[in-house]
Amino acid sequence: MRLLGVDLTLISAKRWNGGGRIVRLEPGEDTFVRGARTIGTHPSVFLFDPLPIWRALGEGPDLIDLHEEPNALATAEVLTLRWLRRSRAPYVLYSAQNIRKTYPFPFRMFERLSLRGASAAYVCNREAGEILNDKGLAGRAVYLPLGVDLDAFGAADRPPPAAHAVIGYIGRLEPHKGVDVLLDAIAPHPEWTLRITGDGSERKELTDRAKELGIEHRVEFLGFTDGAGLGARYRELDVLAVPSRPTPGWREQFGRVVVEGMASGVPVVASASGALPEVVGEAGVLCSPDDPADLARALATALEPRRWAELREAGLERAPLFAWSRVAEAQERLYDRIVRRSNEEISRRPLCVLIVAFGPPDDLDGCLATLDGSFPVIVVDNSGLSETRLVAERHGARYVDAKRNRGFAAGVNLGLRTVQGEDEDMDVLLLNPDARITADQVELMSAKLRSSSRTAAVGARQFVPGTTAPVRVWWPFPTPLGAWAVAVGLGRLHMRHGFAIGSVLLLRSEALKDVGWLDERFFLYAEETDWQLRARQRGWLIDVADATAMHEGGGASEDPREREWHFYTSLRTFMLKHHGPRGWESFRLANLFGARLRAAVSTGTRRAAALRRRDLFTKDGLDEANRPA
Repeated sequence: MRLLGVDLTLISAKRWNGGGRIVRLEPGEDTFVRGARTIGTHPSVFLFDPLPIWRALGEGPDLIDLHEEPNALATAEVLTLRWLRRSRAPYVLYSAQNIRKTYPFPFRMFERLSLRGASAAYVCNREAGEILNDKGLAGRAVYLPLGVDLDAFGAADRPPPAAHAVIGYIGRLEPHKGVDVLLDAIAPHPEWTLRITGDGSERKELTDRAKELGIEHRVEFLGFTDGAGLGARYRELDVLAVPSRPTPGWREQFGRVVVEGMASGVPVVASASGALPEVVGEAGVLCSPDDPADLARALATALEPRRWAELREAGLERAPLFAWSRVAEAQERLYDRIVRRSNEEISRRPLCVLIVAFGPPDDLDGCLATLDGSFPVIVVDNSGLSETRLVAERHGARYVDAKRNRGFAAGVNLGLRTVQGEDEDMDVLLLNPDARITADQVELMSAKLRSSSRTAAVGARQFVPGTTAPVRVWWPFPTPLGAWAVAVGLGRLHMRHGFAIGSVLLLRSEALKDVGWLDERFFLYAEETDWQLRARQRGWLIDVADATAMHEGGGASEDPREREWHFYTSLRTFMLKHHGPRGWESFRLANLFGARLRAAVSTGTRRAAALRRRDLFTKDGLDEANRPA
């Protein structure tokens, strides 16, 4: 998938049991791979160290691929972290379970909840997909086989076996793998030798069984191997045996050794158990499970020179179906379909422009003229002027009289109430009357919003009308520490992209439902800051589109003292809400210190601004009694 250009992060256990021994993660130079410690060893009852997962979720993935069974404790852990991180990324599950099981509480609950929210699941056998669908999988179950590195298991030119043949078994030495059946099958055939690669809990019992049958001189236990050594083991064999034995709680879920054997040019004999028949296809010989005589018959059939050559050729033709490159392409198509479907659903949602007006309608007239009737517009008038009504109606906008000056946040909420009464799935563009943006630039903002299912709000690049002077769009969220950094002249260290200014800001309808509307405690200023902080706290992203708007700014009042009083009063509300009384006091003292420092070193208008700020941040400077007349 990396070769296909997919940007992904893989979080893997640092150690696990593979082939009967402990395997340790070795990322090498693959920087996209991150290891995580685990607690527990049972496939359904273990946990990851949550920190690597928490960090990855904070990076805003477009999709989460959870390669664990839906009922697993690890699945519940990752989905819980996703919920705590407020991640809205869709997720897919994996399953190989081809037996219909009812799990005890709480694993039954884990399974039900994970299936209910999954966009899809990929399975390595068809029956697993049918089981997931029956249990309530919300998305599709997609068949994706396990992959094989064809280069590691290349075939060597060779003739069919002669009188003596080498039978091979590769895999774990566990009772359900049926290696004891294989020992019983070869015992009556002195012309066959058996080479066993792998390890597991049954090794001693199997060596003892070989001695009991008197065939220990024809059976080699070679232990575990991987990499190039494993490919060489396959090429030493005349036939690969996969004598899997079904049990009440387990059936073969795929059988990767079948594909590795076919890729190595080795005919395969497998029991007709679980997923083995669909993996083998017509490229191998099947036998009855747990039946030594039938297994011996199947081995003899595969060793017939003509049949051996046919099976070898069929296996080499079938193996590329399981190549990693082919699996990766199918996996990418699955990912792309889910992400694209999410974005297509978003793109079908309409868009409405919401303008809160106050004062003479001259700016509003120019704003609406620039939009040119391309979108439905709602004008909430906080001043109740008949002239504003006439301008709105002349441009085809819907006019809402607020009856009084409710403030910006309350005016927006009044408009949102009107929007949702007509279509609750509308995205909403908040637009100041003194801002100018054309329809094509709004479309660019909408496209940016639609490009990710996790984006709550999108701003635009802004310039002062008639100039090339940019308006600062990105600002860090106000904090006490940030205020002190600015006060002592280290403001450049406090330049993170926290929120986008609200003069031209497109809000997503799902985010409005999830985060809520604007907080009406903010009369003017900082209401969009508060909303975007709440959105980020719930896992949403904020972005700025490569769209251009013009914005004069300062339209709330021509008196800088009144603007500043409203601005810092709102900041006080913000600090008290998000940082408490101590946070506000620290913020106030930082601004007071900075204002005094600047007043001491500045002259002219800069000194006058610093003095006004100093006065506002005295103990009672922001009280209503000190509001400019």
